[in-house]
Formats: sequence, C-alpha cells, structure tokens
Amino acid sequence: MEKRLSVIPLGGVEEIGMNMTVMEYGNDMIIIDAGLMFPEEDMLGVDFVIPDFTYILENREKVRAIFLTHGHEDHVGALPFLLREVKVPIYGTPLTLGLVREKLREHNLGDIELRSIKPRDIIREGEFTLEPIRVTHSIVDGVAYGIRTPIGLVVHTGDFKLDPTPVDGQLMDFHKFSEYGEKGTLLLLSDSTNAERGGFTFSEKEVRRAFEDIFSEAKGRIIIATFASNIHRIQQVIDVAVMFGRKVILSGKSMVANAQIALDLGYLRIPENTWLKLDALKSLRDDEVVIVTTGSQGEPMSVLSRIATDEHKQIQIKQDDIVILSAKVIPGNEHSIGRIINHLFRRGANVIYEKVSEIHVSGHASKEELKLMLNLVRPKYFMPVHGEYRHKFYHGRLADKIGIPRSNIYILENGDVLEISPTEARKAGTVTSGRIFVDGKGVGDVEGMVLRDRRRLAHDGIVIVIVSIEKLSGSIVSGPEIISRGFIFEDVSQDVLNDVRELVSQTLGKMSAETVADKTLVQAQIRRALKKYLRTTMDRKPMILPLIFEV
Repeated sequence: MEKRLSVIPLGGVEEIGMNMTVMEYGNDMIIIDAGLMFPEEDMLGVDFVIPDFTYILENREKVRAIFLTHGHEDHVGALPFLLREVKVPIYGTPLTLGLVREKLREHNLGDIELRSIKPRDIIREGEFTLEPIRVTHSIVDGVAYGIRTPIGLVVHTGDFKLDPTPVDGQLMDFHKFSEYGEKGTLLLLSDSTNAERGGFTFSEKEVRRAFEDIFSEAKGRIIIATFASNIHRIQQVIDVAVMFGRKVILSGKSMVANAQIALDLGYLRIPENTWLKLDALKSLRDDEVVIVTTGSQGEPMSVLSRIATDEHKQIQIKQDDIVILSAKVIPGNEHSIGRIINHLFRRGANVIYEKVSEIHVSGHASKEELKLMLNLVRPKYFMPVHGEYRHKFYHGRLADKIGIPRSNIYILENGDVLEISPTEARKAGTVTSGRIFVDGKGVGDVEGMVLRDRRRLAHDGIVIVIVSIEKLSGSIVSGPEIISRGFIFEDVSQDVLNDVRELVSQTLGKMSAETVADKTLVQAQIRRALKKYLRTTMDRKPMILPLIFEV
C-alpha cells in the first residue's frame, strides 16, 4: 500500500490559540507548535486550555521533533505539558528558544534538547526535511516552514503579516515563498486570523507615530501595558522614550524576564542608563518616567490590574498620568479590560486604548496579504489554519477567488485527518482530540461536568444541609443546619431558611427506619423535596448539597 502524508490539526482550527499541527508519513511524525488558549468566559476558574495530546502519546515512538514558528503563548504555551510525556528535540529561532528555555525552567524541565535554527537552514528529521523561512509578525524571530516530504512540498506559514518597514529591519523572505511556488507546492497551511479584514495590515512603525504624538503632549508619567513577548513594541517604547528624554521602568515578572532574554540575545537595544529599576521611580520627575508593564488583557493579578485597583505598593495613579493599553483585546477579555479602564479613569488617569487611538496594530495578515501569499506559493491543495470556522471560511473563499478549485480547499476541525497521496487528497477520518483544562497545578482534572457545576454555582448558588442522625433509631441528633452561599443573604432571609429547615425536618420525619439507614436515599429525598420547594416558591435552582452524619 502506498504511503500517504497525514496532516492532523490538534488545535488552532476551531479557536484563536492552541495552535498545534501533526504531520505524519510512515513511521515518522513531526509537530509544528504546541500552544495554549486563554479561557473563555464560561470556563470558570480555568487558567488556560491546552490541546489533547492523546494521539501523540499513542504514537510517541514515531515523534521525531517539535518545530516552533515563534514564541507567542498560543504557539509554545503547551510545551511543558507535552514534554513531560514525550522527550524530543525542539527546533526554534534564538529568541523563541530563549522564551521556551525560561518556561521549561519554571516547570523544572531541564533535560530537553533545544536546537537553534535560523532562516534558510536545512533540517532533516526522518522523512521530513524542513527549511525555516523568515516572516514578519508582532514578535521578533518568527518563521514559516517549507517542508519537503516524499510526496511533495508543504508550506506552513505560521503567524505572519507583510510588514514593509519592520522594527528590526528584517523583511519577510518573499523570494523563498516564491521559490516554493515555482517548485510546485503540494499543500499550503496559512494563518487565517484576519481573513475577515479587508486591505492590508498596518506596519508596526505606525504605532511609533502614535507613541510620538502621545509623548509630545504628556506632562506626567506614561504607563504602557503590552504583551511581554512583544519585543518590537517594547523597542518602540524605548526608542520614543529616549527621543523625549524619559527613562524606562519595566514592571512585571514576565516583562522583565523577556526583555532581559531579548537584550542578551541582541534583539532589544537599550541605551545605557535608560532601563532603570522600579526603585528609581521615587527619584524621577513625573515627566521623566515611562513604565512598561503587563496586564493589557485585564488579568486580575497583573501589575496594571493592581495599579488600577490601588493595590500596587510602589505605583499609584496620579492626576496627569497617561495609561496606554497597546494590545489587541483577546476575545473573552472585554469585560476584564473594560473594568480596568474604568478603574483607571476613576483614579484620574487618561486612558488610551485601541478603540480611541492607533496604539496597536495586528500581527496578522489581512485579505490582500493572504491573497498575495496564496499567489506566491500557488499550492495544489489549501488548508486554512489558526482561526475559528468563520475565519477559515473566508480564507477558503479567498483561495477560491484566486483559482484554487473548491474541491482542493480543506477546512478541517481539530482531530480531522487530511491524507495526501501523489494523486489525491481526502479527509480520512479523525483522531482523538479536544481541550484539556489547566487549573492551578491540576491538568485535565477539570472536565465539562466540573465546569457545569461551577457555572451553576455562579448562577444559582448553593444550599448546604447538615444533619446528624442516630444510626439505629433514625432520630435527629442535631440539625438540620442550613448554610447558603450565592443563593440568598442569610442575615436578611431567616424566614426562608427557617422554612427550609422545617421542610427538611418534615422530610426526615416521614422516612422509615430502613430509608434513614441508607445515607444515599436520605440525601436524595432531601434534595428532591428542597428542589421542588425552592423552584415553586422562589423560581430558583441552587445546587443542593445534603451532608448526613451518622452517630
């Protein structure tokens, strides 16, 4: 039987984030990216979400290496969890590996082989030969991959945009993409994040112009919140701060760590005596200060959140402070960010954010850039990745417009298998896939049922019934005691609680000795009686938790 190339997205094709693609040929498998996703609003208590690795673990003997496109969390954040189970080499550019090395250190994973690559290197792993191709994105050192397989060429763009004036001067390698088009590319996997957006994405240099306008008018301190991994944005802040004679203070563990990594690797240029520690804030005039910090997504424990709620020990908002949120709002974070903005305004700051100023540009290609990539590579088959279904749909429509037959456009979901032979491509079933919730140190112990319980608790509250029963006679020794949380305010609702207490006593009084001897039956009867009473009298459905103690 002829061997076929299997392309399997395990994440990143039903959501923004969690990007991960498996490529398999015979007994060889490579993985491109291993990212996480930030929780949606209904994922209560969840810290982040990672792909289900089951298929990889079932085939761990085939895995040759993991190739990283860039250092954003939605492409590398799941690595520590995967590497606990599968120890294989990691390929990435210097900054990407610098960020990954710090992440692995935090997870006590020091025995992983990290192999540094640069654009146009040639890497052979099993039946796959990969060539990194430079792209421009919102983080330094991003690459796409040209992949040679026994049945043809594959191009995976990673995240990209066509920036003609990148901050670091490193242009996207159009010639190499065109070269793959000339050779004849079998399959293109391309970033779909901005497939709904017309025209071209603005250059990162546009943000500098906005910063210059703000700095020129600012009389007090300037506080800028952005992603800690956005080294280009941090560089622009530093350059403009130097222009206007200001010192830069970096605040936040990840912000300081990432900046130091980028500085050590030469990706960040900071003039001497420009980067000062937070302690220097007391000795500087307000018009000399720029603070760059984390918290652009309204994270509760971030530096910006603590500043906004007046809980930061060293930074308190002053009347002339300007606070800039220089980042795109990740879907689901709108409420948290809005709350932070309101707090900052309330404390006297002037807040500048994406809706009111051009202080952020996307790192992803818009429609015209996506069409250019399709025309450069000219693939036989096309598979849009990195986005929700609507993003992939619009990207597929663009491919159709430039002449790729609809039958050759594959819009896959997580776990779908695209199987390609020298003569055809087809969807060939599915593999195990899904989302694994990470809550604190727990990985995968929060399932859908737990989330449903959390949503129910958040929506309707809980009523706890505590009763001690004499095991032989079935008589009540103590209780029933009623405790409620998130249901009613106990101090002003004693009548309701007294009614609930009386109903429980009546329910217990009607039970036979045989029933009372079975704690499960007692709990079920109490739950049934209270559920009916509360629904009838109050139209509420709290979680009811009877605790029966036998003495």
